Amino acid sequence: MNRYIQYMYSYPHKTAYGLLENINLNNYFYHLEGEGHSLYLHLPFCESKCGYCDLFSVTGLNETRIDNYIETVISQIKQYKQFLSQSTIFQDFIIGGGTPLLLTDEQLLRIFEAVKEYMPLSKDCKIIIETAPNQTTKEKVALLEKLGVTRVSLGIQSFHDTELKQLQRNHCQEQALQAATLLCNASFDCVNFDFIYGIPNQTKERFIDSLKQAITFSPDEIYLYPLYIKHGVKLVKSSQKDYLDSENTYRLYQCGAAYLKEHGYMQCSMRCFLKKTEKNQDRWKQPFTECGFKSTLSLGCGGRTYLGRLHTCTPYKITRCAALKELDSYIQIKDHMIVHHGILLSDDELKRRYVIKHLMIIPGISKKAYQKAFASDLLVDFPMISEWKKLGWIDESNDLIGLSEMGLGLSDYIGPKLISEEIAAKMMEWERANG
Repeated sequence: MNRYIQYMYSYPHKTAYGLLENINLNNYFYHLEGEGHSLYLHLPFCESKCGYCDLFSVTGLNETRIDNYIETVISQIKQYKQFLSQSTIFQDFIIGGGTPLLLTDEQLLRIFEAVKEYMPLSKDCKIIIETAPNQTTKEKVALLEKLGVTRVSLGIQSFHDTELKQLQRNHCQEQALQAATLLCNASFDCVNFDFIYGIPNQTKERFIDSLKQAITFSPDEIYLYPLYIKHGVKLVKSSQKDYLDSENTYRLYQCGAAYLKEHGYMQCSMRCFLKKTEKNQDRWKQPFTECGFKSTLSLGCGGRTYLGRLHTCTPYKITRCAALKELDSYIQIKDHMIVHHGILLSDDELKRRYVIKHLMIIPGISKKAYQKAFASDLLVDFPMISEWKKLGWIDESNDLIGLSEMGLGLSDYIGPKLISEEIAAKMMEWERANG
């Protein structure tokens, strides 16, 4: 059995999006009223493209073109401000990419100044950013502290140069160690390290050695990602896809998860491991938190906006040429309230999104919360959950239904089972059109 079908971090996938007509964001901004929403900024710029990367990002752009992008983002921010409710407050501001710290200090400052001036961030807003070892300098870390960043996620992937070379990462072990040291000696509330397992010919010993080196820094979070080689990425061209071994990947996952749990980390999902500290105690106790209806407003090109039934994003592109075309089109936009690409979810798709977003993390789904949200019974709507319980993939405790220890390891097999036939057909159509 191949346990690695698809990473279900959101639903539906962007490959299910399509052309939208007569959609204006102003008719959906009421979903942003009140508190608890997220603001996302996509900075799609990288020094180099990793071999497995299927994200919307481009390499080789000069400072002028990035400046033009930033000016468009600032125009977008100012326009959105005109239509936001007086009650709107963003609880999170997340900067993803790409490699955000590839930008100059001046470029980062301009973005942050615009966001803080025009976007209503809460007083305790969590400001989250991604980085890579090559861009994590002493100067950049000091700037992030000055800007009030609370969480930094570092893409290490491996502490072994042979594995980094296989992944076509543009850093080495020494640079990763230096970046980890800088971040963990800084004052951020949370530092996260990302690692990849399932690299061709990766051994348990090498994988555990990377984790052993990681925990010497005592990061607040460690994320473990199985290697996926999807359509359009560079590793496909080098035939590496033929060498992925799902059985070895699963064994590595089991070893890695066990190792982290033995060394003071609690597993929160298939990927997330949280260090048990007094600072993190509210999180590692894992009370049920409803997250299915949270709204997100996205800035830039390549990020997703979620406003109730409406999900929007620029067309999903992987190749440099296609992504550059979308980026140049974005820079020419004058009215950011008009939406041309995305999806409007049916009642059934809203239910599926809710289940996927809750089931994939501990402690799972509250049956009462589901009943209140949809006026229907969870187990009637999704009878496969009862079947999964018989297989040992589901734990049920009073009101909560969640993945068992076995189920967590099968998240990328279980999650895709919740995709509707309609969405699966749209995703397949995208694969055929872009194959």
